[in-house]
Amino acid sequence: MLAMVAPAYAIEQSGTQVKETEIAFSSTSANTLSPTELARSRAWGLTEMEWHRYKQLMQGIRSSISPSTISPIEVLGIHARDSEERRRYAEQWTQAMHEDVSRILAFQHAYDEAGKRLYPNQQLIDITRLPLLSKKTNALQRDDRVLFFTRSDCPACDVLLERLLKRIDKIGGIDIYLTGTQLGDDQAIRDWAADHMIKSEWVRTRRITLNHEAGALEKLTHGKSDLPYLMRRRGDELSVLSASDL
Repeated sequence: MLAMVAPAYAIEQSGTQVKETEIAFSSTSANTLSPTELARSRAWGLTEMEWHRYKQLMQGIRSSISPSTISPIEVLGIHARDSEERRRYAEQWTQAMHEDVSRILAFQHAYDEAGKRLYPNQQLIDITRLPLLSKKTNALQRDDRVLFFTRSDCPACDVLLERLLKRIDKIGGIDIYLTGTQLGDDQAIRDWAADHMIKSEWVRTRRITLNHEAGALEKLTHGKSDLPYLMRRRGDELSVLSASDL
């Protein structure tokens, strides 16, 4: 789903290195990109030289320790040769994520509107009907989902989110509810997701969902809660989580 329109960037190197690289690049027929690779490099906003460097990096340790879905921009950014190159790839990736999250949220909004239009007398998900367990759990299982209630100006929430994201591959998913936003103000969620490096792939595959809190926490806890707030959903049951459970 990720489709980026971004300017192509040239590799920035010192004079002698540029000449040597260009000579090696132009004189070796094996370095010619296939039509498919050329199209992919352009879609990612990368030059042919950048695409060759990405391919070379993926032949090394990167392919062994990263998922096969890692993007070319992430690979180049992780292996940046100086701080300026790292900054440029970071900005390019942030822009790509921001644009993709915007598309995903726009479709989610259309989906919600379609549900209201086609089934006006039904709620797709009534979170208030899920039973609560009074006791806390000490562990998370593979199919569990975590409900994470947060707000934008909450350093403690950000620390907990960082810990939670490290568990993303070990649980069923994370449903994030952002408080302090107005329904329909999806831009606030887009900005928050971009600032907190929420990968568009996670949102696209629904390993993470982004939601307006819209009073859900008050209904679940009868107003007796402080942020950040965690809950675990296992099947049809909800239970309270503490930070020590992560």
